[in-house]
Amino acid sequence: MIYPFNAAEAFKMAISIEENGLEFYRKAAEQVGPGPVSDLFRQLAEEEKHHKSTFTDFLAKVKDEGPTVFDPDNETDAYLKMMADLHVFRQKPGAVAEALAAVKTPQDALKLAISFEKDSVIFFVELKAAVGQEADRLEVDKLILEEAGHIRKLARVYTKKI
Repeated sequence: MIYPFNAAEAFKMAISIEENGLEFYRKAAEQVGPGPVSDLFRQLAEEEKHHKSTFTDFLAKVKDEGPTVFDPDNETDAYLKMMADLHVFRQKPGAVAEALAAVKTPQDALKLAISFEKDSVIFFVELKAAVGQEADRLEVDKLILEEAGHIRKLARVYTKKI
């Protein structure tokens, strides 16, 4: 199968992931009600907003030459496309609202957030290959570390069984 794909498209996917993360954390913070989980979600929403800004800056730096023929035999490209398509909140429009409808407890919301962040880390590790400049790859590395830090923060709250 052939997909339209280039570096600009990869950054657009990353921006979409961050927008969905921002939406998730804002809505989940309201849904779980006041407390440490809501406070953490509000903090993570702000961080996702920052990440979106960073990827928007990356997108502005790359020349969007329009869709290119995507070679499904290129393992890195195929993996990146697959990870974006399967990302927990990119599967279809309204995926965030649908996922939140299944959340009944703060623990459910935390599990979903951890899944989102794990998907993001994997996607951003592969995205790094689409970044041309070494300085920009270092910035993507920072974002990867921040997303991994989100997992640790979420796990700390999750294990407290709040």
